[in-house]
Amino acid sequence: MKDFFKNNDKITALEAQNEAQKIAFAPIIFQVIRTMRDLKLLEILANNKDGLTYEELIEKSHLSKYAIQLLCETALSANVVSIVDEKVYLTKIGFFIHSDKMTNTNMNYNHHVNYLGLFYLEESIKSGKAEGLKVFSEEDTIYPALSTLPQKAKDSWFEFDHMYSDSGFPKAIKILEKLNPKSILDIGGNTGKFAIQFAQNNPNTNITIMDLPQQVKLAKQNIYENDITNISTYEANILKEETVIPKNFDIVWMSQFLDCFKEEQIINILEKITKSIDKNNQVCIMEPFWDRQNNETAAYCVINTSPYFTTMANGYSKMFKYTDFEKLLLKAGLEVIETIDDIGLCQTLIRCKKKIN
Repeated sequence: MKDFFKNNDKITALEAQNEAQKIAFAPIIFQVIRTMRDLKLLEILANNKDGLTYEELIEKSHLSKYAIQLLCETALSANVVSIVDEKVYLTKIGFFIHSDKMTNTNMNYNHHVNYLGLFYLEESIKSGKAEGLKVFSEEDTIYPALSTLPQKAKDSWFEFDHMYSDSGFPKAIKILEKLNPKSILDIGGNTGKFAIQFAQNNPNTNITIMDLPQQVKLAKQNIYENDITNISTYEANILKEETVIPKNFDIVWMSQFLDCFKEEQIINILEKITKSIDKNNQVCIMEPFWDRQNNETAAYCVINTSPYFTTMANGYSKMFKYTDFEKLLLKAGLEVIETIDDIGLCQTLIRCKKKIN
């Protein structure tokens, strides 16, 4: 495991005060810089590496002097731009906000999906419910509401989800292919992205997507559009006591699925799966564990996804530390065969089997 965020109090009192003010004003900084991005100011500055005066920015952006000055001064305080000899320049930080795909996906996700709802984080912490979801839906969790979210929120949610999960699919598929499965149960298969990629490369493997009816509907449409014949679907709410996991699958696969539940629910799901498999089957789980990232920036991003679950998704789940998650596997009667890090941007793949006493 990586020892991230070590010695994070080894700073002076003045440095600590400065960092505290950055947190206090973080929502304002976020919205100012996001606005500059969406109004193309960052793009204009990126295309003018010799810098621009306020007057030149006004002419190129068609914004008022007031708007340019206000936005640029806040950006200056956030080190997104520099101002030298009355000219505004884009900094390295500004460059990443302008052109880095991961940064922009994170920004869109936090603006369109989380920003309004996070006002209710305190309520969610106290109640254990996704109190912020009410800005979009009356559902108890976000998952049945995904297909009916406002378009920008829906697009940003799926962009975020797919960027982090999809990046791991090619390597994960190669690992699973080496196991020569004839059948795979994809629990929480969402829109079918993984199943479709695997099915296209492995036409002799039968894949079943198990998910909520709303998600299965989206998956079916994608399966049809890709003309895939070796994928079937199974509508079920895995949390219901009467839901039974289908048997006779060589691999039970879950990608960024179990982080959607609280610990006792995860144990319950894994116990159901354990009952459905025999000694020759495997359970393969792909999750972004923050303590197995290859750098602190990645760990930071994974950790700070958790408040979304609290406020918007369901009120109780989070991104896991691997050492905590492994305990849940053992409690459910599974043992780890292999753990593989550096799958895509941030994923770890765990291969498990049923523990035979």
